[in-house]
Amino acid sequence: MITKDGELIRISPKKSTTIEYSTTSGRSWHTRSSSTSYGEFYDLTDAGKELLANTSKGLYYSTTNGRSWHRRG
Repeated sequence: MITKDGELIRISPKKSTTIEYSTTSGRSWHTRSSSTSYGEFYDLTDAGKELLANTSKGLYYSTTNGRSWHRRG
């Protein structure tokens, strides 16, 4: 789980292909991205202007706080 731009962002504990966010300090969670296109998310890292995600299909980055992902490399 990471904190970015006033939100908590995490890999869903119930479905590893889903990224969730919270604006209520974790009291409630909402789906931000849910697609098998990226594979299973293993790890999220705040890299400044980007989020980096290590997934079962490779390294992905997002410049939209996890709304959309692009393969790195």
